[in-house]
Amino acid sequence: MPVKVQDFKTAVHNNWCPGCGDFGILNSVQMALAEMNLEPHQVAVFSGIGCSGKTPHYINAYGVHTLHGRVLPFAIGGKLANPELTVVAVGGDGDGMGIGGGHFVNAGRRNVDMTYILHNNGVYGLTKGQASPTLKLGVQTKSLPMPNINEGINPLFLSLAAGYTFIARGYAYDIKHLVGLIKQAINHRGASFVEVLQPCPTYNDINTKDWYGGEDRKDATGRAAPRVYKVDEKSYNPDIKPGMSAEEVNGKLANFVSKAMEWGDRIPIGIFMKNETTSSYDERILERIPFYMQVPPAKRLIADEANRSSADLTPLFNELKVR
Repeated sequence: MPVKVQDFKTAVHNNWCPGCGDFGILNSVQMALAEMNLEPHQVAVFSGIGCSGKTPHYINAYGVHTLHGRVLPFAIGGKLANPELTVVAVGGDGDGMGIGGGHFVNAGRRNVDMTYILHNNGVYGLTKGQASPTLKLGVQTKSLPMPNINEGINPLFLSLAAGYTFIARGYAYDIKHLVGLIKQAINHRGASFVEVLQPCPTYNDINTKDWYGGEDRKDATGRAAPRVYKVDEKSYNPDIKPGMSAEEVNGKLANFVSKAMEWGDRIPIGIFMKNETTSSYDERILERIPFYMQVPPAKRLIADEANRSSADLTPLFNELKVR
């Protein structure tokens, strides 16, 4: 039987603030998993701390609610232990770009086959609206006594530098588009990063739904002029494929930088980079341990009924044998 969105819903009461962008992200993840016809037991959702950290409680799949900033190492461990799982990590901009910044960089360079979805609203919503690492310099939301004193991180630039091979940005109120991005991110072989712009109706009174939708400005016909637009509507090609020349790749990177810098009157969403030339972490493991996928840690018995180790290390010893 085909999988339905309802299969990924739980009975846990959702206590996010009304109007929060987290609802759009949650619905998009559930819809993407259902449209991919994945069974709940084939999926593991990991989260850190913050409003977004509650996401696994609302998705009927394996869920791991981890420590502040540590969602990526936990998710990587889950994927390496059981490569058959579809692993999705979710976290806020503070969780991922602040205390988890080091893990974010190193997850990218490993290029493990998993998807990381970053909820970006510019504030720490769970702890009363302090400025997060992504809030722009000089911006003063209603929860700040003075304008933000720090420059904001650009998650797209950082993900490119770290080595993520699929980089995209979505908008929490464009669910149909976001579902498509998440599906493509999951299907990509390697580390996928999806930044999602999401209003925080409680603490961020600058980057609101109306602001993203352009309600504060009108076009010549008197209609709202949305700031968010889709890069795929402007003939933007994000693909880096084997066989491309250095000149072609450099052109792609230049286009990436140009789009990633846009902010304010024009904010692009869509796929910014899809690199198919870099090996994934499981491919690198197989080069050293050819039998890894047949007997990953999740498929190994730790001990027998007498509590004696039942691990069979013979294949490993054979690999290490000096001939």
